[in-house]
Amino acid sequence: MAKTNFIELGDGEQIPILYEDRTALAIDKPPGWMLVPVSWQKTHRNLHAAILSSIEARDFWARSRNVKFLKHVHRLDAETSGILLMVKSPGAVHPFGDLFEARQVEKRYLVAVDGVPKSDEWTCRLPLEPDPNQIGRVRVNSREGKEAITRFNVLQRKEHTALLEAFPLTGRTHQIRIHAAESGCPVQGDPMYGARKPAWGEEPEPMGLRSVYLSYQDPFSRRQVWIRAPEEEFLKTFGFTLVKPTLPPRPVAPVKGQKAG
Repeated sequence: MAKTNFIELGDGEQIPILYEDRTALAIDKPPGWMLVPVSWQKTHRNLHAAILSSIEARDFWARSRNVKFLKHVHRLDAETSGILLMVKSPGAVHPFGDLFEARQVEKRYLVAVDGVPKSDEWTCRLPLEPDPNQIGRVRVNSREGKEAITRFNVLQRKEHTALLEAFPLTGRTHQIRIHAAESGCPVQGDPMYGARKPAWGEEPEPMGLRSVYLSYQDPFSRRQVWIRAPEEEFLKTFGFTLVKPTLPPRPVAPVKGQKAG
């Protein structure tokens, strides 16, 4: 049976599949979708719940793959777009989750920021903890916070904005967003840590954070996997042009039915 190269949700929204093998599947997560605990099932923007509902309905994309289980093994913030890795069986959740916990996954993000960094590259090591005064917010705590490390490189500068690439070496909640803000260049459109908070009733701006590269060694086959997400639309949205990343591009196995390149 021919397979689609996207997941189609119940409302007709199509989410591109960037990579797939017997164990894992990576999607290009659109902004605006949350990855939330089961206790938040009532939200209509719960991506995990929407995908499970589509699987249970035996929609064509799932039926053609005989997919009966799909679960994310890391998280992206609701307004962050890009590569989200999922596994196809309960037995793969912990082995893949362990890769992220052990920092054995290479990650690269594009970051559109307000402000112009003076340095071409730097590493932010500010420890982070949940903010006890606001649910869902994270803050810096140099004494009791958990270790958080992000490496930044400047790719392009404009008069008041810049394009960075970020390599998070740890995976704390909101890590890149806080480290960018603490470095004097908050992520554009960030409603929580950004330079400009949207007014009441105002349409929120897109957030300038996108996961564009993921690499890991498959814990079962021991094969190295490289996954990339398209960058053009993100760069166009924030007024930047294509640039050569610091991390050299590597071949990515295409989804069946897609052309490589």
